[in-house]
Amino acid sequence: RIVHNHRHQSSSKHSNAPSSFVMSSSTLPTKTESSPMKTEELPSAKKPRKDDDERVAHAARLLFKSPILSVPQAMICNDFTDAESKDRALQQRVRRLHSKLDKGLVNADTLLDVGKEYEDSYIPFADKARDFLTKSTDQFVCVKVCGEKLDEAGFVRLSKREAFGGKLVPGGSYYYTTNHSTLVAFTVGAKFKPGNGFKIIGGHTDSPRLIVKPLSKRTASGCVQLGVECYGGGLWYTWFDRDLGVSGRVLVRTIDEVTQKEKIEQHIISIHKPIARVSSLCIHLESAEERRAFKVNREEHLSPIIGTQKVLESTVELQLNQFGEDGDAWKQGQEPALMSLIASELGIETKQICSFELGLFDCQPASLGGMKNEFLYSARLDNLATVHCALETIMDYSASEDLANDDMISLIACFDHEEVGSNSAQGAGSPVMSEAVERITDALSENPHSRDPETHASAIRKSFIFSVDQAHAVHPNYSGKHEKNHGPKMNAGVVIKTNQNQRYATNGVTGFFARELARRGDVKVPMQEFVVRSDCACGSTIGPVLSANTGIRTVDLGMPQLSMHSCREVMGIADLTHGLNLFKAFFKHFNELDNCMEG
Repeated sequence: RIVHNHRHQSSSKHSNAPSSFVMSSSTLPTKTESSPMKTEELPSAKKPRKDDDERVAHAARLLFKSPILSVPQAMICNDFTDAESKDRALQQRVRRLHSKLDKGLVNADTLLDVGKEYEDSYIPFADKARDFLTKSTDQFVCVKVCGEKLDEAGFVRLSKREAFGGKLVPGGSYYYTTNHSTLVAFTVGAKFKPGNGFKIIGGHTDSPRLIVKPLSKRTASGCVQLGVECYGGGLWYTWFDRDLGVSGRVLVRTIDEVTQKEKIEQHIISIHKPIARVSSLCIHLESAEERRAFKVNREEHLSPIIGTQKVLESTVELQLNQFGEDGDAWKQGQEPALMSLIASELGIETKQICSFELGLFDCQPASLGGMKNEFLYSARLDNLATVHCALETIMDYSASEDLANDDMISLIACFDHEEVGSNSAQGAGSPVMSEAVERITDALSENPHSRDPETHASAIRKSFIFSVDQAHAVHPNYSGKHEKNHGPKMNAGVVIKTNQNQRYATNGVTGFFARELARRGDVKVPMQEFVVRSDCACGSTIGPVLSANTGIRTVDLGMPQLSMHSCREVMGIADLTHGLNLFKAFFKHFNELDNCMEG
């Protein structure tokens, strides 16, 4: 263990050092504006060897202002979070660094600057994720936000209803959507030839939430409520006493200005206003048994209150006047106040609304937390953290010089309905993935109107999928729930998920690919392993579905988090960057690794 005893004197003289790491004023050099002190100016300081620069700087980053380790932790921790710091030689240098600090041979101010640089390497990307998560309130809004970002990055939007032939060129970047809730985006390597493979990052856009029922109007005990249905396997008790907004898709009846014919438009809305709340029962009205076990009846206990009948009853007349007199039973089953709010948000008349798919979301924005801002607190981390990293990766890669020498397709596919089994027209169990490989390959062929089965089969065998969904970090209060040798930790790296009963698609070869790409990347990525306990059931994700439907090699990965499927989840910000760096390594180095793999 790295332990060093420091001489403690008055801490007021050392405001530049962390309060838990106090050094003697007689040994710590001071820094002034007129005469800045440099390490080289100290009479007994030794100039570090060139090959030591990176490792000593890295040790300093771990010791000062790191969002991962506080100073006391760094002094006693035997294994740092970064894979490189497990090197015994680095630990010895850290000990020597402590000795130099104590003797005044190292300028602490300089090291603090290095530490600040390390902290900033995680915070900016975490802030981008925070903004993305706050905006992406459901799968529809998420895909809309992604589309806007791809438009800004120069990607060309395609329509699935039209042929891709003649529209794709090597070096180009494109995207399309399915049902406004599934996204496919890809870049074509400048040297791509039909039959070459696809590098695919797969994730999902949906999360457990409360969905507004087709007939939403409900009243009870003088209160106006919304009828809701539980989507996915949520921790529903976490939805109590939250300020809830509403978002989703709305169908609007309108008249085409050119043809003067009726048309139906799809609008995506997100109302960041706390219009609904699922209130808990006060403790005084609970029985002793109810206090011990907070059991939620999903039909009776989760209907949110949006107002009182006394206040909202005046909108009954509004309903009669604005809903129209077409006898639409669907409209008559909606709460007038909700319809009026939607119409106001879209700038239309209430009678133009002809259908919707709406859900509730927590209005609290995503935020950074923890003593060193090392955590990201947010709704929908599962799995919009993956979507964010994948989106940033494909946009960066499309603008990189590496694309000029790439002979493969780099693609991200973010599916809807993973939380309910993926069996839908826009889920991972649909033809979306197979169609993408076939249509893109055919569109770039010499004869885009003729399909060659051999070309398609060759592309499948050369392709690889990163199936990425959030992983279960070890909970310190429930550490026994994890297998003792396979307990991922937050801020310690990307997780490889394995299950021999095929709940995950990882095997010995695909797991090796992930570890090797993490090693070969421009920035080394720490990796962790997860296997569920033999006496516990194992969850699943899109990996087995995609590999079975397409025949493409697949590895299941994830960034570790706590509170999965809660209304509010948490993960480490370092793991966001680890995920980004691994995805970049995948797009850049997969082909060279695959070419040296036997079989």
